[in-house]
Amino acid sequence: MDHFTYQGGGLCAEDVPLDRLADRVGTPTYVYSAATLEAHYDRLASAFAPLSPLICFSLKSCANGHLARLLVERGAGLDVVSGGEIHRARLAGCPGERIAFAGVGKTADEIAYALGAPGRGALAGAEPGGPVGLFNVESEPELALLDRIAGDLGVRPRAALRINPDVDARTHRHTTTGRRENKFGVDPDRARAIFRDRAADSPARLTGLHVHIGSPVYDPASYVEALARVLRLADDLARSGDVIDTLDLGGGFGADYETGRSPTAADYARAIVPMLARRVGDGLRVVIEPGRSLAANAGVLLTRVQYVKESEHKRFVICDAGMHTLLRPALYDAFHFVWPVRVAPEHVPPRRAADPGLPGLVECDVVGPICESADYLALGRRLPPVLRGDLLAVFAAGAYGMTLASRYNSHPLPAEVLVSGDRASQIRARETLGDLVAHERAQPLPL
Repeated sequence: MDHFTYQGGGLCAEDVPLDRLADRVGTPTYVYSAATLEAHYDRLASAFAPLSPLICFSLKSCANGHLARLLVERGAGLDVVSGGEIHRARLAGCPGERIAFAGVGKTADEIAYALGAPGRGALAGAEPGGPVGLFNVESEPELALLDRIAGDLGVRPRAALRINPDVDARTHRHTTTGRRENKFGVDPDRARAIFRDRAADSPARLTGLHVHIGSPVYDPASYVEALARVLRLADDLARSGDVIDTLDLGGGFGADYETGRSPTAADYARAIVPMLARRVGDGLRVVIEPGRSLAANAGVLLTRVQYVKESEHKRFVICDAGMHTLLRPALYDAFHFVWPVRVAPEHVPPRRAADPGLPGLVECDVVGPICESADYLALGRRLPPVLRGDLLAVFAAGAYGMTLASRYNSHPLPAEVLVSGDRASQIRARETLGDLVAHERAQPLPL
């Protein structure tokens, strides 16, 4: 699952004790394990090897450039959804042909930048680079805009049309993206009309299909259902003379927020590979966009207990991390295993679960400092007794943790640390109060 283990009563990231790390860099801090991130990528690449896919790591899940570079150097591409993420991808050294640009609201400036034009407007000064390898197009108006800008620039980008297959991913309503009531993609009938009416000399080469049904998706059967509908569409288009040479499967594979919760990469591959192997043999190019399945278990959030507060009905463990640091519990009612970094031998957890079945545990709510009742990391959780000053670890926090962090209540953003073996490196400095107000210091600018 990961390389965060208890050694001698203390939690370590690979070979680095986390209590010593927290003493050096403070809290809250995100800590990532390079070995875990790389192992998850390698397992996915091995499982899907019969399809020879381009694996584009989803930057929205974990955007730090040092982590992205680790995967790019391993052969990964990057899935991006904004001009800012294209900028990050280029800074991480990702070749343009290994960048897939998705997103339902691409601006004209973002499209031009993705096609290789210099950044302008909000993207002024962005890292230059050549065109991205694939545009995942969400709508007819977006396709028309892509054609116009590509024509003006004299380039012919490769594009895939995102299909909404109306499949229930059986995940949280905020992260399901493949139902007809969702804002993403177009339905198959609309897609047929778009291909039918498209001029052969259009600047964008629309030769692909894209599907993404949500995240996390724990049942491979949901992928089978969605893929079957997309492949029927691809066959219909082929019979009409349209060439479909690229299929982007999206992402959404699960992660082990609890021990054994998610299918393995091999489980997903067993369901998907047989549906595509023959087509890949005939020349189909496959793209996969994993995010949380690579990054979630590769990170923990360290937070320090500030107070233990007793009421008539509850015990509150109040920490310096909260919804401003890790939004997922408040936003999605998401489960994260929370446990002290240093424990007695009888409290080393045998598994990560809401109740790991150990003696001497005390039920409590683990909450943050924010002025919101939704500010919590864990509710009704049974933990070993903790005191002010104790260090807690929030597990499986490597995906949609730092990327969703905010400065709410004027808390500066946390630090990030990368561990590799017995070495730890700070890969993002903790923000200061000066950083917090840096853009407000100038005199008001008359408009």
